[in-house]
Amino acid sequence: MRIGIMSGHFPRPSLGETLDAILAHGIRHLQFNLSSAHLQGPLAENLNACGGIRREVERRGMTIAALGGPINMVHPDAAKRRQGIERMATLIAACTPLGTSVIATCTGSRHPQSMWRHHPDNTTDEAWRVLKDTLEQLLPIAEGSGVALAFEPEVNNVASDAKRSRQLIDELASPSLKVVMDASNLFGKGDLPRMTEILDEAFDLLGDHIAIAHAKDLDHDGDAGHLAAGAGKLDYRRYVSLLCALPFEVSVILHGLPEEQVDASVAMLRGHAESIW
Repeated sequence: MRIGIMSGHFPRPSLGETLDAILAHGIRHLQFNLSSAHLQGPLAENLNACGGIRREVERRGMTIAALGGPINMVHPDAAKRRQGIERMATLIAACTPLGTSVIATCTGSRHPQSMWRHHPDNTTDEAWRVLKDTLEQLLPIAEGSGVALAFEPEVNNVASDAKRSRQLIDELASPSLKVVMDASNLFGKGDLPRMTEILDEAFDLLGDHIAIAHAKDLDHDGDAGHLAAGAGKLDYRRYVSLLCALPFEVSVILHGLPEEQVDASVAMLRGHAESIW
């Protein structure tokens, strides 16, 4: 298990200052937010800058485990879905020069204002059809570039739990469709008493398809978590044990926390990993 963080949690005037601030916490693995690079203009016009970003990262002994790239794959407005598809195609093109092969994304919501808010239409056949249509356009591009599109199973999204996420993977059957495992996003209304069962099921169904993991926490079910890892109700000993039992090493990306809580969350993750081994 490799502990990482989203670069966007360390806003600084320059990329170098952001990376140095992250290194000061002993963290070398990143989910990279393009805002950290302070690019001028659209990414499509700045692909040449990606090599420079990679050099800044690598000369510090750091790694981009994934590029952040959330889009709303099921937006009810077809024109906005098209914009998302075009943006994702540009992100895929940026991966190789950045030195990563994973884009962390989401399946989205039918909510017209936010891809992270629940909408009753998320459970409809139409939402599932639109999601598959979006991915059927993107996955051949990803496959051709050797890039994985890793989505989060998330209670407010169309792929709302482990079972629906596994169904999506099975129906699309693409080597480029992977998962971001975020345990704090898995608990629907009334699910917290079944925490161990739900965590174990998620890893049984999706473990082989995990590209990276996220680490944050939750204080109630029926919504995604929004707390610093270790500050809420998630059974982190169980979560870390499942991550460490995977037959490959995974980057575990902290997010949803202020800088002053980073060290405590890092220590918590390391403590559980060390106790397991």
